[in-house]
Amino acid sequence: MKAIDDPACAVGAKGLVVRDLKHGFALRTVLEDIGFEVAPGRVTALVGPSGCGKTTLLHLCAGLSRPREGRIDNRFERPAYVFQQPRLLPWKSALDNIALGLKALGAGRAEREARAHALAVAMGLAADDMDKYPHQLSGGMQSRVALARALVLEPDLLLLDEPFAALDIGLKHELHALLLAYLGRVPAGVLMVTHDLMEAVRLSHTILVMAPEPGRIVRRFELDLPPAERDDAFVYEGTAGLLQDAAVRAGFGLGQAAAPAASVASVAHPPSGHCDGVRQAGIRAVGAGPVPAPSRSGRGGLRC
Repeated sequence: MKAIDDPACAVGAKGLVVRDLKHGFALRTVLEDIGFEVAPGRVTALVGPSGCGKTTLLHLCAGLSRPREGRIDNRFERPAYVFQQPRLLPWKSALDNIALGLKALGAGRAEREARAHALAVAMGLAADDMDKYPHQLSGGMQSRVALARALVLEPDLLLLDEPFAALDIGLKHELHALLLAYLGRVPAGVLMVTHDLMEAVRLSHTILVMAPEPGRIVRRFELDLPPAERDDAFVYEGTAGLLQDAAVRAGFGLGQAAAPAASVASVAHPPSGHCDGVRQAGIRAVGAGPVPAPSRSGRGGLRC
């Protein structure tokens, strides 16, 4: 599926542009015909089953690997990466872990401690938590520290590799709110990997659905309602609508829908009785590709 041109990512403008990307390991093709854009202030979610190449694609966009074919043009200036695991340095306190990137940038001790402390407070860390080492923190607190370590750099591009996947629903909701609050202040671009369609509907402006063998983009959905204005009803209705799309179901190995159900377009404009937010927002399929064969690796991989 070729990328659909986005004026916000025109040549010379800040943004991330991926064109005609193909990648593999040895004789195995992992990614094929990948194209998309990430513009400032926009959240793009890569959604698909395990093994479809989402994390490999994120590594390529981060510059951690070189693509075999195609082009990645990253015009953002301050990227930051948040991994699925917190990956905190065990010999440093929570505060020092948050300030680590600032130290690498040459900020003085007083400045980096002040900035790290202020963000730690905003992320919900208590004063005594900041002096603790990673093994003394709960998994949720470690995730907060890892997100804070990225945000303290005030990145203009965030690359997120399922950093909320292992969290309970309450903590996940809190970190979603913290991320959206940051994006409300800083018009950063975000490219996030997730298995969770509901998370994608809650946070993103664009959802790119991937299928495996080889990894490719089979659907692109645009969500018009700003993420900060979406309520739970919008998220539930939008997720239910996406789950009726044939390519989404095939990609996750869900098989054919049991009964005729609303298309994405009808979720965008539901009959009377549905929440106004969904009706006003719209979830639009753009440039839909062919329906993939049912995924073998993705069965059971969708968490909603």
